[in-house]
Amino acid sequence: MSDVVDFAIVLNVPDPPASVDFLSRYFGYRPVMGTSGYASLKHPDGGPSIIFLRTGLPVFKPAEVAGSAGQGLLLVLAVRDLDQEHERLAAAGVEVVTAPEPEGWGQRFAQYRDPNGLIVHMVQWV
Repeated sequence: MSDVVDFAIVLNVPDPPASVDFLSRYFGYRPVMGTSGYASLKHPDGGPSIIFLRTGLPVFKPAEVAGSAGQGLLLVLAVRDLDQEHERLAAAGVEVVTAPEPEGWGQRFAQYRDPNGLIVHMVQWV
């Protein structure tokens, strides 16, 4: 059995403060730590930490995967009322990638793009 006590998602982006502001302003995340080129956020309701690293930092290992995050990546957030969240985000001017629509396996989803091009994929289980 492993002794894992927590976990985090680390994403390389060109402008960490922009992604920090996006997740803080629109989704309730709170910065807990940060320096030049690095920021860690937590949500007050729990879940993993989300860490943003500025693309090109030599501390990112292994170097062969140190490019910018985004291609093939979805940051998935589950919500209670997708339509209400969509209305709030669209009214705030957040870029809508996919308006709410159903998926065949019992959920509805919508997608939004952050300033670094990351896709926030919101789901509502039905």
